[in-house]
Amino acid sequence: MVYCFLTIVNDAVLSGFCDNSTTRCEGNQHLTIRTQVFAFAAIVTALLSSASSRADSQFQTPWSNQDRAIVLDGYEHNSFDLPEIVKDPRVAAFIHKGSDGMPANYHCSRIADVKDQEICRRIWRNYAVSRELYHTRRALAKALGLKWGSYHLARPGNPIEQANHFIDYAEPASDELMAIDIEDNDPAKFMSLQDGQIFVEQIKLRTGRYPVLYTNGTTAKYIADHRLEYPVLSRLQLWYARYETDIAPHFPKGNWQDYALWQFTSQNNCTKTRCPYRPAGTNRDIDVNIADMSVAQLKQAWPFDNLVPAILPDDMPMPGERPTAPDDILMASMEPPLLDYRALLQIPQMLASATARLFADGQDYFDHMSETPETIDTMLTASVTNSPPSQKPLKLTVDTVRASLQKPVEKSDHPDSRLVASMVGFCFDEIGSIHVDWPDYMQTTLARN
Repeated sequence: MVYCFLTIVNDAVLSGFCDNSTTRCEGNQHLTIRTQVFAFAAIVTALLSSASSRADSQFQTPWSNQDRAIVLDGYEHNSFDLPEIVKDPRVAAFIHKGSDGMPANYHCSRIADVKDQEICRRIWRNYAVSRELYHTRRALAKALGLKWGSYHLARPGNPIEQANHFIDYAEPASDELMAIDIEDNDPAKFMSLQDGQIFVEQIKLRTGRYPVLYTNGTTAKYIADHRLEYPVLSRLQLWYARYETDIAPHFPKGNWQDYALWQFTSQNNCTKTRCPYRPAGTNRDIDVNIADMSVAQLKQAWPFDNLVPAILPDDMPMPGERPTAPDDILMASMEPPLLDYRALLQIPQMLASATARLFADGQDYFDHMSETPETIDTMLTASVTNSPPSQKPLKLTVDTVRASLQKPVEKSDHPDSRLVASMVGFCFDEIGSIHVDWPDYMQTTLARN
């Protein structure tokens, strides 16, 4: 069709500029054919590029398509006029902030400090007023025909308590969208992704439905890349926040094929003079979202409480397949190592050798003692040496120490000496001849026990 059109146009041009000269006319025809070829190639290229842009239209300025539905979202400090908003036929729904972290403290009177008690009361008043404003705006929006939704700003810790707080605060009906707002993958400021999983499971337990996941492009990509670690978050309908005209290079298509909502306008990219989209009855501090569907289709798909299909990672091994080992990783053998138990047979010989070395070291120590200490505790050595001081001291050897310790104990000796002698017998005598001669005071104690 394009070629025929070019031929008709060029024939008309040719008839106006050709005269009776065959040579000049043939030359003009030659130039015209060459022009046709270049023009045809340019038009085909343009058509192919336009087809590609149409295929990715949901990722490139989709708000310019008048058939696409608009969804607004705000919080308690936004000022807007709902009757004016509904005059825009593209606006199909409104999502309002519900709860934020944990509920405010109601028992302020229990706080001892007067200043802290007053701060607690102010926080509670703001909390109560915000909740009342939320329910008032919900009733008005639904009365005007708008679809309604709410989101919870997820804070660190207590995921189950925060989920319960959100449900108790927003009291979501079965036709209302619920969303968990994880602003960024920063557990110090916002709920961690693992806690986000627990939050979602608690919402599902109490309501029987799943919330939508609101997050930015970086966090969405992280969840998509680690979807096996976050099997619930990675399958929630995605409310994607990115303030650019083209998100095709960034959108995590490997996990989410499309977004449920794309937040493309906020105070970050909307000025007083220039804004991607500004509905009537709103200020530039309100957020604007686009859906890849018409108003009728959006109202039918609302509240986006079903999971998206699971998509396995490309590098995930299938059952029965063994993953290929990277070149820079040394794989361990799967066969158990062989153990040589013959070394255990050498243990008795090793113990005997160690005992012989111990006695040899003791004998060497005694041989090198220069003199007997001047002061000796007579109680502790009563059974060691009973010879008069006038006698020549015995040479200390292992045998002489054992013989001295085994001498009979006289009745006048300290009672602990009999215990020492019995313990010496335990150390030096044969096992079958061991008899512990306990002192009288210890026999009385043992008899009691």
